[in-house]
Amino acid sequence: MIEKRIIGILVLIIVLLSPIGAQEFNWKDYNVSWTTQSKNSSESMPVGGGDIGLNVWVEHGELLLYLGKTGAFDENNTLLKLGRIRLHLYPNPFAEGKFQQELQLDKGHIVLKGESKGVKAEVLVWVDVFNPNVHLEVSANQKIKVEAAYESWRFQDLFPKKKENNANSWKWAPPRPVVTHKDQIGVEADKIVFYHQNQDSTAFDIVVDQQGLSTIKDSLYNPLKSRISGGLLKGENFEYVGQRAGTYMNTPYQSWILKSKAAKTNHALQVTLHVGQHADLQHWKAVLEDLATPKPTFVSLKRATELWWKAFWDRSHIIIHPGSKDLNNEAWQVGRNYQLFRFMLACNAYGDYPTKFNGGLFTYDPVTIDSTFTFTPDFRNWGGGTHTAQNQRLVYWPLLKSGDFDLMPAQFKFYQRLLSNAEWRSKFYWGHTGASFTEQIENFGLPNPAEYNWKRPKDFDKGLEYNAWLEYEWDTVLEFCMMMLETERYNKSDIRAYIPLIESCLRFFDEHYQYRARQRGSKVLDDAGHLVLYPGSSAETYKMAYNSATTIAALQQVTKGLLALPKGYINAEMCRYLQGFLTRIPPLPQRELGGKKMLAPAQLWARVNNTESPQLYPVYPWGIYGIGKPDMGIALNTYTDDPDVLKFKSHVGWKQHNIFAARLGLTDEAKQLTVLKLKNSERRFPTFWGPGFDWVPDHNWGGSGMIGLQEMLLQVVDDKIYLFPAWPKEWDVDFKLHAPGQTTVEGRLKDGKLLDLKVFPKEREATIINLLK
Repeated sequence: MIEKRIIGILVLIIVLLSPIGAQEFNWKDYNVSWTTQSKNSSESMPVGGGDIGLNVWVEHGELLLYLGKTGAFDENNTLLKLGRIRLHLYPNPFAEGKFQQELQLDKGHIVLKGESKGVKAEVLVWVDVFNPNVHLEVSANQKIKVEAAYESWRFQDLFPKKKENNANSWKWAPPRPVVTHKDQIGVEADKIVFYHQNQDSTAFDIVVDQQGLSTIKDSLYNPLKSRISGGLLKGENFEYVGQRAGTYMNTPYQSWILKSKAAKTNHALQVTLHVGQHADLQHWKAVLEDLATPKPTFVSLKRATELWWKAFWDRSHIIIHPGSKDLNNEAWQVGRNYQLFRFMLACNAYGDYPTKFNGGLFTYDPVTIDSTFTFTPDFRNWGGGTHTAQNQRLVYWPLLKSGDFDLMPAQFKFYQRLLSNAEWRSKFYWGHTGASFTEQIENFGLPNPAEYNWKRPKDFDKGLEYNAWLEYEWDTVLEFCMMMLETERYNKSDIRAYIPLIESCLRFFDEHYQYRARQRGSKVLDDAGHLVLYPGSSAETYKMAYNSATTIAALQQVTKGLLALPKGYINAEMCRYLQGFLTRIPPLPQRELGGKKMLAPAQLWARVNNTESPQLYPVYPWGIYGIGKPDMGIALNTYTDDPDVLKFKSHVGWKQHNIFAARLGLTDEAKQLTVLKLKNSERRFPTFWGPGFDWVPDHNWGGSGMIGLQEMLLQVVDDKIYLFPAWPKEWDVDFKLHAPGQTTVEGRLKDGKLLDLKVFPKEREATIINLLK
């Protein structure tokens, strides 16, 4: 914790001293502003910072907000909300009359204004980027009193059943009755302290036993042990006045109430949140108290947070039809919503855990999404501590071109922490080296227990998931390996800490498929000296695959990426191994349909199980085919004539056909699909898309939309930078994006002409190819 504080102070100093580039665009055009109160939490507005996300809304004259923080995993591996705050003012300017709620993007604030019967008040809600503190600042035109309640639905043990267990690791197959143990909430002096302390037995212990790993249990990383998640609510000159009970939506709650001692024109409240693994409760409380009293002054902290957001927006942007604000214009919405979703991702800039694809930090009462889901606000579909790599990758790929490199370590460290557990799996089950990461894994690196399956044959390989969708799918970790390599290529980031992970992930495929070949016969390679990648999987779609395209493309590109690193990253011995490994990777499979050559999802497969289009993964994310690459026609044929691609094409959720279209220069198609992706959601907040295949807000929906828009505007092929490869000429745009070599490309397209092109460093301007000329 001391180390984190030091880092935070250093970052704060850097932000305060860094020059902030001038931004000509008026960010007020993109602020979201409402003049009516919300019906319920489904009409909430997101705000956050550091690793805290809040849902903020005003309902029946009261300000409410949900507290979300990364890493708040309970015994069942649910990602818990840390409670709800309810604010009531006396006399109440929000009772009736004028009202405004505005998300101010440039500052990372929400401002709420109310006026009723001559009483005017403003409430400012913001989160400190460098300290885990939520601030509520109240100002009024006359003296008022403020009541702040901390509300909890976990004031007693809860017993989730059936579909409600989709929020935890048990899903549809809990091995025993599930209990969400109650929180502890109490009053200490003039503050309310609340926390959830994990019991001694957690999902980790049960899953380790299920998967036959009890003999090495003490060697495995366990993030759930001794985890305590909670915080405190306090206010200047506030006092505790008692409790009350109620029901919000369908969920009973109890509240603990602070009230201002006197009526004043200005009031300030603070919520401090802390999640960590602590040997005892007293240590957790001591750390919480320290976090609640940061050393710099309040004014300097607030200024540092505002400067951080200004610097964040100065990094990059895509603004469509600048200066022509039209809320009903779908192209303008695409540009605005790109910014809004990027803002949502930035609310977890510095979390210990990555932003979850199934709602991030901004989930809310599920009954507003599905009327049959009468569950608590902790619910999200597809698990809290469960990591689904095919979905997660789409949340983090767009951060390269947006230049948000500081947001990416949360995802990288997720895998880095699990390396030892993944290597133990390979050694324990199969006796070889390399890291075995499955498609759906828990935050302790083992397969999800429901997907692993409790009703598996006794003689079935214990290293495998007994699941039709997930069996033999373990190549998606390589996309995160590639992201790590790309941060070095784009930003010259020091990625030495990740090299053992990347090497181990590659070695797994080399050793595991030689191991499998030895189980079947005397030869470990085929006649051409290639690995026999069977059984495999091409995404979740083409199952029992022989030489899957997703696996081959990933192995080729990650291996080449490692070999291309600057000197000093890999030694001569590893270099020789990787060069040899490259020769053992099979070529990408192709096929011919209707007389046209196409990319194939695999050389052979037994069945089609889902609706992805992995035959186009060599186009994206792997960049083997596309604009500026050889044999473009083969990839185009795949997109336009492959019957499965045509059948599966959609904009919903994790579908990435918009990205494929952009990579292949299909402007009209890319435009159509990207508009469907990024236009306003059907909910009050424009970027609360979903549920799609997952949940609301659907972050892989937003991430795939961001990627597609970036690829329409700028693509990088080897050392060349292609501008407008799939950009509609009628879309005026102001943009700033990042490219390899610490390069930024900035300019304006007006009436089909490129204006004010700025490339940094200057010498990289020679690599620009403008495809609209």
